[in-house]
Amino acid sequence: MGIELMGLITILVGCVILAAPATWAFTIMVVSTVFGAAAAIGLPALGGPTVLVPSLFLVFFAIRVLMAAGEGPLLVSMQPGRAGFWLLLLTAFGLLSAIYFPRLFEGMTDTMTVERVSSTRSTIALTPLRFSSNNITQTVYALGGLVCFAAVFAYFRHAGKPEHLIKAILLLAAVDLGFAVIDVVTYFTGTEYLLSFVRTANYALLTASEKGGLKRISGTFPEASAFSEYTLVLFAVMASLWLDRVRTRDTGILSLALLVALLLSTSATALIGVGVVVPYLWTRAVLGTMRGSTGEGRPVFIAACVAIIPLAILTTFVVFPGLVDQLGDFLDEMLLSKAESQSGKERFMWNAMAHEAFLNTNGFGAGLGSARASSYILVLLSNLGIAGTALFGLFVFSILIGRSQPTSRDEDVTGATIRAAKTGLIGLLTAACISGTVYDLGLMFYILAGSVAALAGERMSVERPFPVTGSFNGFPGIRDGRQ
Repeated sequence: MGIELMGLITILVGCVILAAPATWAFTIMVVSTVFGAAAAIGLPALGGPTVLVPSLFLVFFAIRVLMAAGEGPLLVSMQPGRAGFWLLLLTAFGLLSAIYFPRLFEGMTDTMTVERVSSTRSTIALTPLRFSSNNITQTVYALGGLVCFAAVFAYFRHAGKPEHLIKAILLLAAVDLGFAVIDVVTYFTGTEYLLSFVRTANYALLTASEKGGLKRISGTFPEASAFSEYTLVLFAVMASLWLDRVRTRDTGILSLALLVALLLSTSATALIGVGVVVPYLWTRAVLGTMRGSTGEGRPVFIAACVAIIPLAILTTFVVFPGLVDQLGDFLDEMLLSKAESQSGKERFMWNAMAHEAFLNTNGFGAGLGSARASSYILVLLSNLGIAGTALFGLFVFSILIGRSQPTSRDEDVTGATIRAAKTGLIGLLTAACISGTVYDLGLMFYILAGSVAALAGERMSVERPFPVTGSFNGFPGIRDGRQ
């Protein structure tokens, strides 16, 4: 086992955070998710996978929440009737499938899996189904997602406020944009090595590519598509908060900056994702205006989408006619011709093999971590089958139908935060359905889901439905004095 520089920093910060307010731990947990290619610990014994910074810090965050709130709120998050119950069943099913399905269906189908060819290099290859280290790593990620969901739920139910999520996401968006700018600057100045400390994961790094004459922005992620998927979530959250008139100046500026970053990332996933999120927000704005809801309407946003933006585009094309051909070639390279590219053909084969694995296992799936695809729906079907896909659907459905409208004027910020988190989830799931390759959706998915599950239910200051006797309530002075 090897510890990277970012791993040492994470451990140091994690130890300090155990004696700091829980709010600090939550903020750092949210911000740490931006390090999508920063390894904290290497595990050569398992074939070379790496533990990322957010996964390592999750351990300290969960401990800090347990110290502050006890085990009660964490267990409440997974009670029958709550969204976390479906996630618990999904994770348990995934664990069992990872252990038994690769052995039960061994050799019956071929799957696309990551094969480690050395301690620092891996490749994706078509291999007969068998148990591998991929089953272990994806199971660990699934368990981490469950812990993250429960810890975030417990944090908000015990001491967290909607404003905490808003402030954390604002900081995260600024950090993400900052690294995006640094990525572009270091690329054109030949100083890419300055970002090497956040690009240490055992991934194939595609951080120095161009498309249409533009540098494909990757930021702190291994490639542009991963950056765009992550940034799309932040844009969705920021735009939703702006629509609800929450910290209008900050959310407005960051929304615009994130949108520009998405468009400049030259990612097809980004363009399609924006094409889903913006119409969704426009529809919500129209419905908010019709209901007369405070803040939800944003007549300027509605007018811009309906008239101003199309008029501005038309005027630009009239004044600069040559731009039409350039833009057409650019979009053709990004979207229309992608299926004919080598990457597009590879992704199509992944999906074909995932579909075949689903059929060859009679709808049971090959087991969590056994197969890769280029669409999250096929990832679920090929790994977890019909049962696992249904459980995931129930979990997402129960999150998205949670109460979003405030019941009183005092809850306006809570309602806005819930709607923003849901919009972020919609953006994340949209990107995953387009290009998701593995079961793990990242900790941001569970942070937003846990926030919605906690805030959409009834507020409770201290909820202790389980016996206190024999429970771990944290250290004196930390639990009661500084939360």
